[in-house]
Amino acid sequence: MSHHDIGERLKRARKHSGLTQHGLAEASGVSVSLIRKLEQGERTDTRLETARRLASALHIPTTRLISGEAEDAEPAQGAEADTWARVRDALTGQGVGDATEAPTLDGVRVGLDNAISAYADGNLDMLSHILPPLLRDAHDLAAVHPHGRSMRAEIMQITGRLMVQTRNYSLAEQAFTAVERDAPTAVHVAALANHRVWLLLRRGRLAEAAALSIQWADDLEPRLSQATAGELSAWGWMLLRVAATASRDNRPDEADMALRLATAAAATMGRTPTSAAVRRAGFIRRFSRLTVAMQQAEQAMVEERPAAVLSIAKMIDAKRLSPSTGNRNRHLLDVAHAQVLTRRHADAFDTLLTLEREAPQWLPHQRYARDVLGLIIDRRRTLTSDMHRLAHVFRLPL
Repeated sequence: MSHHDIGERLKRARKHSGLTQHGLAEASGVSVSLIRKLEQGERTDTRLETARRLASALHIPTTRLISGEAEDAEPAQGAEADTWARVRDALTGQGVGDATEAPTLDGVRVGLDNAISAYADGNLDMLSHILPPLLRDAHDLAAVHPHGRSMRAEIMQITGRLMVQTRNYSLAEQAFTAVERDAPTAVHVAALANHRVWLLLRRGRLAEAAALSIQWADDLEPRLSQATAGELSAWGWMLLRVAATASRDNRPDEADMALRLATAAAATMGRTPTSAAVRRAGFIRRFSRLTVAMQQAEQAMVEERPAAVLSIAKMIDAKRLSPSTGNRNRHLLDVAHAQVLTRRHADAFDTLLTLEREAPQWLPHQRYARDVLGLIIDRRRTLTSDMHRLAHVFRLPL
């Protein structure tokens, strides 16, 4: 991502801390060459992970180094973006042809449930075919049916989620803006806020994501003794966003506090199932203690504590969980990363192969997976045929 003035901010913070460039490199694990190029303005971009490592060594929040004006972090381009061209056209009510008959509320609801199932299963190919006509029907229904606008909001929620997942960030923003106009209930609005924070994180806009997540966590906090499962789920998911932004902003104490509150929300929910209405509103997955544990593992990985990641992962035992769980798949990438950092390269590659086998359409969209594979390849003298194949999937130069 590109941030204005990162070099000047870095130089000021380094000098204030009394570190030389070599001292900062040693403390952060970031090369002297990159630090020098950033400070001299030869490089104006760096990954959020690198900025966090520098901030951690300087004992400052990451957002002290980066501005809120980052460019999108590796948006989909070329064939990746073209896959969703019909969805792009349908978001504006264009390019999907005329319906042969008027849509019905029940028919659109069935289509939405099918889309949710396909999303949960990681079946992106199916979604590329389901969503264009479903969006067209939702637009048509909103014009004539009293409940059409709320149904369109639910469809826009999952469309936006999918566009974030596939790095079509501008389309995600377009879908979420439509939800703002049509959201029928507080649950829908809370789901929208959750998705917007995720979008900001994926785009590398850490300061905005942190401010929005904290605001909404405060607004959503319920009285635990009286809260419904939907209210607890909304609050719990937002607390996980608070934790995710805080850990990346080098504020581990705030991340820990958010996770403790999320644990309380999950414990209060117990085994109460999330209703179909909440699923359609945009949360899709059930919030639980297991969800919180996966966020704890993610925080440990962000803070580069791979042994802690593997300890938490042993308790979760994610490979026994359904591969349709998106959080489970993301957690396994943390496991693979931790395995690399603890020199268990064969185990790390086996974890990637598990994800390729069980989530083949989801995996190629994960930049994180490509980075982990790159670390494995860098540490190998010879590459197997499977490594060559995965490198091709990720367009990773060898």
